[in-house]
Amino acid sequence: MTRMAATRDGYGQALLDLADNEKVVVLEADLGKSTKSLHFRKAHPERTVSCGIGEQNMLLVGAGMAASGYIPFASTFAIFTERAFEQMRNGIARPNLAVHLCGSHGGTHTGTDGSSAQSIEDLAVFRTLPNVVVMHPCDDVSTRALTMQLADTTSPSYMRTARNKTPVLYDDAAPGLIQIGKGIELQTGNDVAIIACGVLVSESLKAAEMLAAEGINASVVDMHTLKPLDGGLVDALVARCGALVTAEDHNVIGGLGSAVAEHIVANVFAPLEMVGVPDRFGESGQADEMLEIMSLSAPHIAAAARRAIGRK
Repeated sequence: MTRMAATRDGYGQALLDLADNEKVVVLEADLGKSTKSLHFRKAHPERTVSCGIGEQNMLLVGAGMAASGYIPFASTFAIFTERAFEQMRNGIARPNLAVHLCGSHGGTHTGTDGSSAQSIEDLAVFRTLPNVVVMHPCDDVSTRALTMQLADTTSPSYMRTARNKTPVLYDDAAPGLIQIGKGIELQTGNDVAIIACGVLVSESLKAAEMLAAEGINASVVDMHTLKPLDGGLVDALVARCGALVTAEDHNVIGGLGSAVAEHIVANVFAPLEMVGVPDRFGESGQADEMLEIMSLSAPHIAAAARRAIGRK
């Protein structure tokens, strides 16, 4: 039986794993229990800074700490990270300070909290900033591995995690294969390539099963890093498959689909179908209901693959 876990748990565990590095510090904005940074706080209260409900202040505190030689990890809900865009831009990205921001509870899969809490534009927002690495991992194993790698980087970052449990796709031996900026081909096919991130990676694997029953062999890629995008892998998929689908629980404008589209129009072109939240806000519903309401689930990904193949 497939193990289920939330990506936010991988983030929380990674912070504990990094605790031996005395330069690592954790910043919270009153949501440590929800983002899972509370585990680090309990173990190392002397290296945890509570900034209250003050996301803008939290990022500038992080900037000051990074400029002083520390490695700050700051977290809150994805929707609240958007309050601090100007601080991320001018206080962190512009001076290129290695502050690592984690936005939990992103996307419509957050569900019953409704549209006001469903950040469907966070990846696009932070992808626009120079120097900032942008990631959306699919399970707790990859989240843990990528978070730990951030401690050795010299650039700021934004990572989206999720509250709801999703299938764990990597085993304990996988972290060595998971690298910032390198997509992972989970399944190989020649007819169409499905490039996904976050919760839709597992949905894309289901879609590939549906397509296989029709004699269509699909590649499925976990593109956990949106920026820098693994352009070399995209080029290889274009050469082998000739048709692409992107799948993300994020607005179709500005996210993974846009990143792939920007790459292929400037390099080797192929027909591309984007599965994502249409140009609208979400609504309140159960997590799996939201995937259906927004046409993000496996059958919709499979249909997009058929359309892309038809455009070859």
